[in-house]
Amino acid sequence: MSWLNRLQTRWNLKSGFQVVMVLIVFACTGFTVLFLKRPVVAFFTGDGEQNIWFSVAYYLLILPIYNIILLFYGFLFGQFRFFWEFEKRTFRRLTGKKDNA
Repeated sequence: MSWLNRLQTRWNLKSGFQVVMVLIVFACTGFTVLFLKRPVVAFFTGDGEQNIWFSVAYYLLILPIYNIILLFYGFLFGQFRFFWEFEKRTFRRLTGKKDNA
């Protein structure tokens, strides 16, 4: 069984093409967050050094921003339903709520 087939089974997707689309969405989201970090850091710190409070705030804010970007790219690539369910599962894990499904 190939790694694409294992991901298809694990994520309960219908085709290998859908697996590739999901992987592209994750890649685009990661690159977008990567490219957004430098201007955001420069805006808040200027050319000065980052202090510990900035780092804490950045990492607290990056999670919701990442999730919004993930849903946006999921919509663009036709995988919104998968990523909406993915986000709900992730939020349940973060809050410690049990899955009713």
